[in-house]
Amino acid sequence: MAAKAPLDELKKLSVNEAGGANGKAAASPNGAKAQDAAEQSGEDSDDDADEHVAEPAPGAAKKKKNKKKKPKKKKKAPTAQTDPPSVLMSQLFPNNTYPKGEEVEYKDENHYRTTSEEKRHLDNLNTDFLVDYRHAAEVHRQVRQWAQKNIKPGQSLTEIANGIEDSVRRLVGHDGLAEGDAIVAGMGFPTGLNLDQIAAHFSPNFGNKTILQQSNVMKVDIGVHVNGKIVDSAFTMAFDPTYDNLLAAVKDATNTGVKEAGIDVRLGELGGLIQETMESYECEINGTTYPIKSIRNLTGHTILPYSIHGTKSVPIVKSADNTKMEEGDVFAIETFGSTGNGYVRDDGEISHYALRGDAPKVDLRLSSAKSLLNVIKKNFSTIPFCRRYLDRIGQEKYLLGLNNLVQSGIVEDYPPLVDKKGSYTAQFEHTILLRPTVKEVISRGDDY
Repeated sequence: MAAKAPLDELKKLSVNEAGGANGKAAASPNGAKAQDAAEQSGEDSDDDADEHVAEPAPGAAKKKKNKKKKPKKKKKAPTAQTDPPSVLMSQLFPNNTYPKGEEVEYKDENHYRTTSEEKRHLDNLNTDFLVDYRHAAEVHRQVRQWAQKNIKPGQSLTEIANGIEDSVRRLVGHDGLAEGDAIVAGMGFPTGLNLDQIAAHFSPNFGNKTILQQSNVMKVDIGVHVNGKIVDSAFTMAFDPTYDNLLAAVKDATNTGVKEAGIDVRLGELGGLIQETMESYECEINGTTYPIKSIRNLTGHTILPYSIHGTKSVPIVKSADNTKMEEGDVFAIETFGSTGNGYVRDDGEISHYALRGDAPKVDLRLSSAKSLLNVIKKNFSTIPFCRRYLDRIGQEKYLLGLNNLVQSGIVEDYPPLVDKKGSYTAQFEHTILLRPTVKEVISRGDDY
């Protein structure tokens, strides 16, 4: 999820978790009991059939029959994902054996970390942290790869968003309908489906009728969290080869950022390397050649527990920022390229919101704002949400209260970020963990 420069700091909020997302499969409020009942019913029917034995004819010798009970069939654990995804990650990877991301050794003066006993010890202290992040990352990979195969022109943006989000919820085992359930695991932020000149922060609200067209360039930005550890990763889809160079430029720029990132790297210098890669490309559209520009007022960012935007920003143009990346940081390395101005502005209907971690204490006079604030705290905490998420937990007529919370500085809104009309933008993004011993590109997959 893109950060707009300059970035407001969000403080870490302590959350009492309603239940663990790892170690055991959490039962979904819907359907779990029915499934168990169905299984028991199927097992009992085998025994009942054997109990009805025909009586012998009068005078015939009574012969004792041995009743043989059929052994109950044990349900095999699933070994592969379904289409659409529905099998819990904890079933596919029992005992928290989630796959690692791409591990990259540090370079130069930090190369010693690879074999340092002290750093290995520090790494081993982070077991739960890594389990949660790898769990979320594998969910992200499986859902996005399904989405890449199944998203087609002619589908509505609402259908696409719901398909992605419902899949994430099924795979983590938390549908987010019970109070506090979405805080344990689920969506790390609303799915961004940003078309053409819209670079970030658009998700369809209820009633949106937008249909994906063959000519669209769509950024798909997905966030998955487990126990507040958010994996933020995005890709771009285009169905016309005209835009291949635009996508190639941004993917290359993101990979440059991922490759060059590491402990002690200065953020301003990293932005220069990203910009150099991005702006070495150009794209011809309808006979006109456009230079690909880095969108200079969008940045990557650190990620904190339950907070998608941390305290550090990763520019995608060269800057004088001497802030260093540090051991233990989690970064979203995301780059945006454009055929337009390379600069975005707020424009369009708002869908994304988040409770501020540093929200002021305000005497709310509007009763709808008070009640909605309570709902937000109990259902989302500081994890970003959208209006569709409020709709699905049964909230109605909440816009007045929501706007009041925004005006009071308690909730932050994230309007769509848009370059000039007629331009095209693209995005690729990965989440990286700067572990004591190695850099782990936690969201890396076979797709990108």
